[in-house]
Amino acid sequence: MSDLSRTNILIIIPKSQFCGQELNGVRTVLQQCGANVVVLSKSGQEARGMNKEKYRPDGMIVDWNKQIGVDSKYHAVILVGGKGAKKSLWDDPIVPQILTDHYRFGSIIGALGSAIVVLVRASLVTGEVPVQEDEDTRKELESLNTVCVDTPVIRGENLVLGQGADSVSDFSKSIVDCIKAM
Repeated sequence: MSDLSRTNILIIIPKSQFCGQELNGVRTVLQQCGANVVVLSKSGQEARGMNKEKYRPDGMIVDWNKQIGVDSKYHAVILVGGKGAKKSLWDDPIVPQILTDHYRFGSIIGALGSAIVVLVRASLVTGEVPVQEDEDTRKELESLNTVCVDTPVIRGENLVLGQGADSVSDFSKSIVDCIKAM
């Protein structure tokens, strides 16, 4: 296990219908590595996942810079997908600003599944993305002129994109490797 004990990571989830496999998979790996993981949603209230699981985030997205133990920027910002991403993340006005700010700072930016659309809309991803199972997500990515390729994870300099729940293990490993390379 890698030592990420001085690492702060922000995970942003949809306010409902998040993918529990994505959230729990990546969060568990990062916490096992010793990272301080902060999970936020639009409302900050208890969220219900696609499989009826419940999760209480640490707060609201608008308070991203007011979290205990986080003095400046996060080392990584990760978006979790799920059916609710289209409704609560795709058009959120704050998330793209957080992503762009952290990207320019040199933080690792990651997205899983349907949340990849947010990175594309923020112009952080302009080329290839992992192909998505969800038809709405595929159509949106095609309308944004991205090329969908059949690969579980695409890793750039400080960007990591995961296909979804089935790619969580490879995605998490890529995030850890990117942070260690910072």
